[in-house]
Amino acid sequence: MNEQKHLSIRGWTELLLLGLIWGASFVSIRVALDTLPVMTSVLHRTFWAMLVLWLVTWIGGGKVPSAPRVWGAFLVMGLLNNVIPFSLMAWGQLYIDTGLTAILNAATAIFGVLIAALFFRDERLTKNRLLGVCLGFLGVSIAIGAQNFLSFSLQSTAQLAVLAGTVSYACAAAWARQTLSHLPPVVAAAGMLTASTVLVLPITLAVDGVPSLALPAITWAAIGYYAIVATAGAYLLYYRVLAVAGSGNLMLVTLVIPPVAIVLGALLREESLPPNAFLGFAVLAIGLLVLNRSSQPN
Repeated sequence: MNEQKHLSIRGWTELLLLGLIWGASFVSIRVALDTLPVMTSVLHRTFWAMLVLWLVTWIGGGKVPSAPRVWGAFLVMGLLNNVIPFSLMAWGQLYIDTGLTAILNAATAIFGVLIAALFFRDERLTKNRLLGVCLGFLGVSIAIGAQNFLSFSLQSTAQLAVLAGTVSYACAAAWARQTLSHLPPVVAAAGMLTASTVLVLPITLAVDGVPSLALPAITWAAIGYYAIVATAGAYLLYYRVLAVAGSGNLMLVTLVIPPVAIVLGALLREESLPPNAFLGFAVLAIGLLVLNRSSQPN
């Protein structure tokens, strides 16, 4: 049985920092989308983050994997963890508020529990986990709003796109555990982003054309934040917090992200969410706390 990990003051600080970084990423992506097409914004995210992580790998003396099987796993991981969710969520943000996108993104943990239960014997769906999952889905449903289940519009389609992105994230977590757990985290992240860039580049050229570098300063600032800080930097911090806090405690970061995105969306984009979004997040948060508790060893 694994030893239960407790969060130290430093662990809490780093977890909160990770939540702040990821929460602000939703706003920075939306700012970039004011002047960038969706696929071009995704290409910037994977390309610059890839360069930073390979630089970190080189400085740390890491080796580039050479086995074709590993690069095949990188391609699948890049598709599931970057290409699909980054594209769907960026497109979704064109039609729904930043804060709501962040709330729906928290469903990643809910789908992660379900998918892990399907593929791994040590991740069985206990009664407490099932309760957490049910509360999570109830919270998501409330946040979306009953009216959006009765008719389809661009807004409701965008919400479904964001949820589809969270399912892809959850599948990626299972795939990473199955195929990439033997690699150093930084190398795995760099390889994944390299594969993502290879996959995104031809799609971007076909859909958006050749990306222009003549962009406003605010767009470059947004790209720099979500690619270098919130992707490359956040991956490094993520694995550090994971080692210190464990996967169960790390789930708590999903409770920090939405409030940050909601506040920044209100301040920088003058966004406001309906009351059902806040109620939905409250119910979802309870579900995540139940899942966090059930993931801790007795």
